[in-house]
This record gives sequence, structure tokens and C-alpha cells, in this order.
Amino acid sequence: MGLLGELALVFVAGLLTALATGIGALPFFFVDEFSDRWNVGLWGVASGIMLTVSVFGLVDEGLAYAESGFPSLLVAGLLAGVVLVVVSDRILDGVDLSSDDEQTAQADAEDHHGAVAPEAKAFAEGDLKKLVLILGILTVHSFPEGVAVGVSFAELGLDGGLRILGFSIPLLAVFMTIAISIHNIPEGTAIAIPMRAMGLSNWRMVGAAVFSSLPQPIGAVIAYAFVSWAQSFLPFGYGFAAGAMVFLVLTEFIPEALETGADLPDRGRKALVIGLAAGSIAMLPVVTI
Repeated sequence: MGLLGELALVFVAGLLTALATGIGALPFFFVDEFSDRWNVGLWGVASGIMLTVSVFGLVDEGLAYAESGFPSLLVAGLLAGVVLVVVSDRILDGVDLSSDDEQTAQADAEDHHGAVAPEAKAFAEGDLKKLVLILGILTVHSFPEGVAVGVSFAELGLDGGLRILGFSIPLLAVFMTIAISIHNIPEGTAIAIPMRAMGLSNWRMVGAAVFSSLPQPIGAVIAYAFVSWAQSFLPFGYGFAAGAMVFLVLTEFIPEALETGADLPDRGRKALVIGLAAGSIAMLPVVTI
């Protein structure tokens, strides 16, 4: 398989994770409300899978490729992944796409329906210019997840992978793609909820959800191209993806789950713990093979 074919395969994997975000909006075709407990549990499952794959998959692979002695490239990658998430969060916190009137309307919507994602509002208005700007912002937000998918394909084509459509795909890549996809489902739901309250069509909700994760296949291709070109930097790549993923889970996914379950009797902690355990138990036997 040539490099172009490999890049196409990695792009498709990243695209699948983006399309999974749209799944989060599909239940609204059939129901008006979506269980907070179900959402919290799904956040937990995704977090458990991603923590397990990152620590026992990405970090383990990075150690295997690291030179004897102190794995400096792996540690540098871990720190760089954390820095990327912190910097991207600060960039996003400093972006304001709304006018004063829009801020007032958005605040009112948040009082009644929860936080309104900017991409949801742009889709509601059909504002192409704002959508393009938001896509650039989302690239910063989604890039670490795309990187994790791309780096996990580093051993593409080597023996021992899972045979899919004639390709030998690393098990780590399969599980990372599944993990990111599962994480994206409740994200899609979170985007769709305020759009539902705004009276938008079901397909617009699906479109907005998928749009929010479109940068992921781009990040996956860039990361795979880098680790394929610079094999000696593989420990850095694995560390980078693991650092970003673990930091995202601890600082964004788990807090998001607890916020979603704030109105539940136990504030969603039970569903979160069960989800975390289920995700970890499901992945641990596989990544330690």
C-alpha cells in the first residue's frame, strides 16, 4: 500500500469519528428528551476506554520504541500534548463571536436550555462566514483527538494487525478510533439539545454535530504523515497523543459528565463510575495482549 492509500485510510478513520458525532443527534428523530444518566454513562465509557488505550496502548508503544535509558522523547511528547490542550483552551476562551444583542439572546437561551454551542447558533442562522471561522476554532479544539487517531496507525501494514478490507490495521488504531467515536456521541447530543430548543430541523442538528468534529480526520492525516516520515520521533508522537488524551479526559470529559448529571440524585457519579469501569474493563484485556 502506497503512502497515498495509507493517508486515505487514516482520513476515513478520522472521518468515522466525526460522523459518530452526528449519532448523538439521531435520537431526537424519535424522542423529545434524552436521559442525562445515559449521557453521563456514555461519557464514562468513553473516558474509561480512552484512559486505558492511552496508558496501556500509546504510552506502552512509546516505551517500546524509546531508546534504552530515560525515554526523554516520550516524556517530552506527554508534556507537549498537555500544553497543546491548555493553549487551545485559552485560545477558545478568548474568542467571542457574538455581538451585544446576540450575547443577551444567548444568555437567555442558556438560562432555559443549557449552554448553546457556537456552531449550533451559526447553523441556526445559516451564517457561512461564522461557520468558516468556527471551523478554524474547532480545529484547535479537535486536533488532539485527531492526532491520537493518526498516531495510533503508526504500525499500519505490519504483521499482527487486524485484517480489514485487505489492510493490516493495528489493534491500537481500531480501539482508538472506537474510543474517539464513542466520546463524540454525547458531544453530538450536547450540541443538538439547544438546537432542538431553538426549533431547528433534525438534519440540521445532525449536520451541526458532524461539523463540530470535521477537523479530526485532518489532524489524523497530519499526525500519521509525521510519524511515518520521522520514525525516530515515534515515542514523541505516542507520548503527545497520550498526554493530550489523558489531560482531556481529566479536565474536560469527566467534568462535562458531572455537569451533565448535576440534576441526578447522585449528581451522576454512579453512572460515571460504572461507565469508567465498563470502558476500562472492556479495553484492558485487549491492549495488554
